[in-house]
Amino acid sequence: MEEKQLNTPPVPKKKKGKAGRILLLLILILAIAAGVGYYFYERSQPAKELEKYLTGIQNLDFGTMENMLQSADLSALDNADVRNATYESFFKSINAKMTWKITRTRFSFQDGTAEVTARIRYVDGSDIYRETVTEFLRQIVSSAFSGESLTEQETQNKLASILNEKAANLEDKFSETDILYPMIKVNGQWKVTSLDEETVKIMSANFKSVEDEISQTLAASDSSAAPASDAADSSSPDSSAATGTIDLSNERFSIHYTRNIVSTDFGGEPCLLVYYDYTNNGESASSAMVDVNLTAYQNGSSLEAAIPASSDDAIDAFMKEIQPGETVNVCQAFSLQDMSPVTLQATDAFGLDTGSTASQTLNLQ
Repeated sequence: MEEKQLNTPPVPKKKKGKAGRILLLLILILAIAAGVGYYFYERSQPAKELEKYLTGIQNLDFGTMENMLQSADLSALDNADVRNATYESFFKSINAKMTWKITRTRFSFQDGTAEVTARIRYVDGSDIYRETVTEFLRQIVSSAFSGESLTEQETQNKLASILNEKAANLEDKFSETDILYPMIKVNGQWKVTSLDEETVKIMSANFKSVEDEISQTLAASDSSAAPASDAADSSSPDSSAATGTIDLSNERFSIHYTRNIVSTDFGGEPCLLVYYDYTNNGESASSAMVDVNLTAYQNGSSLEAAIPASSDDAIDAFMKEIQPGETVNVCQAFSLQDMSPVTLQATDAFGLDTGSTASQTLNLQ
């Protein structure tokens, strides 16, 4: 009998290496995901570090700012008096109102550099500036007229007090600006490369220009006390070239010379009284004391302010505020050296209208 062979189905072979390939693919996917995640993590770090820097600005935290700067140089703030302890209260109140939003990040993984753009909303101090300078000049001139002399620190304290008062009473005016901050990774930490001018402007609420204006104004006021040895100074007008009258007009005020009288001061010494009409052309109340810088020169040197022996309504009117459109006759008094000619020079006390100057020579005999 023949033996029959049973045909059994073939046993399927296991697909060798399939599981290994799947595992390798999973590892590769995880590695790519980890790499992408690391890239986006690193990309987010410059913006996060800039947030710390801007928070330091908002809190006026100079230590944080210095630590976040590659240069570690904050000296530009000193030029704007932001780190002056006298003005600390004012600048803290101003910077606390700053807000921002990160709008763009450009990132170079290989170079370890980035550029982060922030849109910053900050207090624009232009209105505070105008009100402060007006009040500051009023108080300084009033002090000088009464014979009071202030030290540099007392002057700064007065300015700081007025700044705080005006900042508290005036409605906040905001401006917005976009600042691009270059950043670099140093020893594992992202830092802003340097303190830029635009950030200083924000921190000082534009008060760097205010400080300059005040300095110019005080310098003009101090010129009345210049000694005779300064006769050759270029600020002294050439009396032979002075013609016309001290008539001056701009968008803020107008003055028109009316007369002059030789009188005596409270000590019995001769003094010159100069009278002129002052008109307020501005949009708010002001005075000749605030707007007008009138200097008198004799024998090549400037004359000091004098206090007349007798009262005069026009002298009081010099310090009195008048409304827009009003005109008042005012008087300024100067001590005389002798009876030789006196040259008057009138300019804008704020230094805003630098191209407008009026001169006049008075013959006293």
